[in-house]
Amino acid sequence: MYRTHNCGELRLEHASQEVTLAGWVQKTRELGGMVFVDLRDRYGITQLVFNNDADADLCDRAKKLGREFVIQVKGTVEERKAKNDKMATGNVELIASELNILNASKTPPFTIEDESDGGEDVRMKYRYLDLRRPIVQQNIMLRHKIAQEVRSYLNGMDFLEVETPVLIRSTPEGARDFVVPSRMNPGQFYALPQSPQTFKQLLMVAGYDRYYQIVRCFRDEDLRADRQPEFTQIDCEMTFVEQEDVLNTFEGLMKHIMKYVHNIEIEDVPRMTYADAMRLYGSDKPDIRFGMTFVELNDVAQNKGFKVFDDAELVVGICAEGCASYTRKQLDALTDFVKRPQIGAKGLVYVKCNEDGSFKSSVDKFFDQDALKAWVEKMNAKPGDLMLVISGEVEKARKQLNELRLEMGNQLGLRSKDDYKFLWVLDFPLLEWAEEEERWVARHHPFTSPKAEDFDKMDTAPGEVRANAYDLVLNGTELGGGSVRIHDRGLQERVFQLLGMSEEESVEKFGFLMGAFEFGAPPHAGLAFGFDRMCALLGGADAIRDFIAFPKNNSGRDVMIDTPSRIDQQQYEELYIRSVEKVDA
Repeated sequence: MYRTHNCGELRLEHASQEVTLAGWVQKTRELGGMVFVDLRDRYGITQLVFNNDADADLCDRAKKLGREFVIQVKGTVEERKAKNDKMATGNVELIASELNILNASKTPPFTIEDESDGGEDVRMKYRYLDLRRPIVQQNIMLRHKIAQEVRSYLNGMDFLEVETPVLIRSTPEGARDFVVPSRMNPGQFYALPQSPQTFKQLLMVAGYDRYYQIVRCFRDEDLRADRQPEFTQIDCEMTFVEQEDVLNTFEGLMKHIMKYVHNIEIEDVPRMTYADAMRLYGSDKPDIRFGMTFVELNDVAQNKGFKVFDDAELVVGICAEGCASYTRKQLDALTDFVKRPQIGAKGLVYVKCNEDGSFKSSVDKFFDQDALKAWVEKMNAKPGDLMLVISGEVEKARKQLNELRLEMGNQLGLRSKDDYKFLWVLDFPLLEWAEEEERWVARHHPFTSPKAEDFDKMDTAPGEVRANAYDLVLNGTELGGGSVRIHDRGLQERVFQLLGMSEEESVEKFGFLMGAFEFGAPPHAGLAFGFDRMCALLGGADAIRDFIAFPKNNSGRDVMIDTPSRIDQQQYEELYIRSVEKVDA
């Protein structure tokens, strides 16, 4: 056999035993006629010792080992004199008696260590080497463990894991589809699924009651740190349930994962309406690890002769406790922060609450001490606090202040990655207005049920209709979302009409689903979690890339295998597609 133990397994109780290890050479060191080699596999690192006095030839061979050589070593386990408490195997070492080089290695283009000297581009090009780094291996193992616990919990709740098709029909709603030409059906295309939404609803119509799938999905959209063109969802659906049943079931899932993955007991998850989230945080995914909730100041800040406020739809602020000591340089930096193009505020007003009970603001010319005192009372500010105020159009001002609030949370160390705060956000708008298309589009997806009490607004005030939709938020990031679905053909047709679909178009695209609703479709609801994002958040990272074995870069390319790429002319012809060269010609 190649090995009797792995490189993270040996302990003092193995002392005096003869063992065989196999793995990769992490590093070598020569010291006083001895060669020390750190041997690594995914389980850990063990120190090997080659003694020149015991076997000069063996020691000479060890001196020639390079980084990432694959070797097999036999020897005797001994207690280390100089122990290393930073290694699980740091109390022992292997005194080598045999060395077998299984495969030599070129010098890798970067160090295979947690703190690598390789940039992201080169590490992605040699991803198979990057995957050897212990920190990346820990991420992939965390992903595996979370997947195991997801299945364990859902299986225990009588969910069935069912696979749905990967080659489906292209639909107009949502992000752009990746399309796949059909050789056997010239001029026709499949699409890769953005989600298994309609199929899981059909499984509910078919009576399967509880479904889940850890499923690959695809969206042809611009990328960022927490988005990839192909990603994984924990996709779930249930029948004969209301919103409360879904929230309780998947709150239970998160409690299970946190307990068995991180050994953390989480409390019952608080709930907040979309309207309150926007009013208090300026975000539909608020970070509730810290306070600084918004306070609207229109009634105490307007009509005082300050045109910037007087002309604004909304004057709104936050109170940063203990920050009255901020210097002018720090305050100017905050002003520059909110003026950045990606945030877009025109300026920032501050009020310092001095320890002597006086106030110092950037608008002293327009507001005297009594006027500022009204602000302070409304915001419950105390001596030593700093009030930061933004004004403008309602939606823009709230979004700008949200960015400032998060920045202050970062500066004050209030957003620890080890502090997990979950939140349900409920009652989202059913629709939102698309300016470019000049029509209503589905906020979630077109199969989401409106709240029954808002049915009468669908024709008169569609923008006010609330959806039976819910998102689970973790530390200011959307972890997953879902809704109670429409299961009545008449209501589904009505929603399609609101979205500007003709009867012919809705039948062409979704006739199979509406037809199924006529054969005893039960009430059903579901939810999907972003699995890659969940793994990154529970791993304390911002980017999902290191929790995916073979990710794409920010341009959607796999630089390791150099794809996307051109295909052969014969393939173009078989698919009845003109090549790019012919199109350009």
